[in-house]
Amino acid sequence: MRHVSIVVIAAISTIAFTQFASAADLPRKAPVAPPPPPPFSWSGFYVGLNAGGGWRDPSDFVTVLTPCTITGNCTSGRVLGVTADQLLGSALGTGSGSRDGGFTGGGQIGYNKQFGNIVLGIEADIEYFKRSSSLTGTGIITADPLSLTVTNHTDSNWLATVRPRLGYAWDRWLVYVTGGLALTKLEYTQTMVMTPLNPNLILIPGAEALSVSKTKAGWTIGGGLEFAIWNNWSIKAEYLYLQFSGLSGTSAFRLVDGSPFSNVVTGSTGTVRDNIVRAGLNYRFGGGPF
Repeated sequence: MRHVSIVVIAAISTIAFTQFASAADLPRKAPVAPPPPPPFSWSGFYVGLNAGGGWRDPSDFVTVLTPCTITGNCTSGRVLGVTADQLLGSALGTGSGSRDGGFTGGGQIGYNKQFGNIVLGIEADIEYFKRSSSLTGTGIITADPLSLTVTNHTDSNWLATVRPRLGYAWDRWLVYVTGGLALTKLEYTQTMVMTPLNPNLILIPGAEALSVSKTKAGWTIGGGLEFAIWNNWSIKAEYLYLQFSGLSGTSAFRLVDGSPFSNVVTGSTGTVRDNIVRAGLNYRFGGGPF
């Protein structure tokens, strides 16, 4: 009986060893590669800050003087014996315009929706935007003689835009064009000062000033490049061109002694054109892979 048990154990051991050896000879399966990361998505809401610089192109200014018709004080078409068009034309014709540039900065909020490589979105921003342009000229009439200095000036302090965006995305890169509504408060001032150059001439100096301001709606167009540095953070560089219609106002040219001698002066500024180059940082909610 003992011999039978030894034979059975030996047989089982042989079979087990044979199965183990056969299993060892089977080819092993290659490790499964991890799935590729999902593509990056620009979809979602975002908020951010921006800062940069800008400049305002010189504006075209127009000044029109309507001579007074008070009998005994002036003659139609003349101001204190000097042709109005001649005096104003000389003053404005010798003037030089100036452009103003400097810092601009603020914040933005927006939303993107990505369809394949196409990204559609809308963005609104508001920021500090201190810009101005001016034109000053002085004309001299040798016959009297008189000197007339005319100064025109535009100024604004803030800017807001609401703009659709259309972009094309390469993974974390986004290039886009944008354009839409622009708002700013535009202020326009004009001063005119007439001074006799002959001390023996019995003539009282005259002066005039007008000032108007209004929140103006204009338009803007531009484009930019944006890069997602992390799933929720992106940086961008952007250029915007802005354009607003001008302002106009009227006032009276009066002698400095307060006498009733007066002429109606109309001043206006032409199209106001601004340019902005800025960088921005955005935080996107729900950004990253699809």
